[in-house]
Amino acid sequence: MGIEIEHKFLVRDDRWRQQVERSARLRQGYLTSDARCSVRVRVAGDQGFLNIKSGTLGIQRSEYEYAIPLAEAEEILDILCEKPLLEKTRHFVRHDKHVWEIDEFAGDNAGLIVAEVELSRPDEPFARPDWLGEDVSHDIRYYNSRLARHPYNTWS
Repeated sequence: MGIEIEHKFLVRDDRWRQQVERSARLRQGYLTSDARCSVRVRVAGDQGFLNIKSGTLGIQRSEYEYAIPLAEAEEILDILCEKPLLEKTRHFVRHDKHVWEIDEFAGDNAGLIVAEVELSRPDEPFARPDWLGEDVSHDIRYYNSRLARHPYNTWS
């Protein structure tokens, strides 16, 4: 079974930008998303992926991801996925022993920037960068599947 262990945070300021090692544009959409699971298709650069993730709230969830042909991923996004699609730039920042993924959202979620760190076990310690803000790991509003249905710019 695939397990994702991930903490998710808001960012406090832009100091992380000076440490970006690389970035990638991502486009993703959902075939389904409910309390049980989400099924997502993503295009990252010239690669396509199918992802299935449990709907569990918190830092540890079941996750399965498979590479699929790029043309098929784009077709699924355009024809089958719920709209609107999520668009974001993922920036990779190394801090101490971990690589942080910082998602800078576009479109209806513009203005939202979320930092994530993946761990190998739930109790694994990690150094918190000084640009890190509030921990939102347990706040469903910040899950990508939720942002697709309830975009950041509609929050009051």
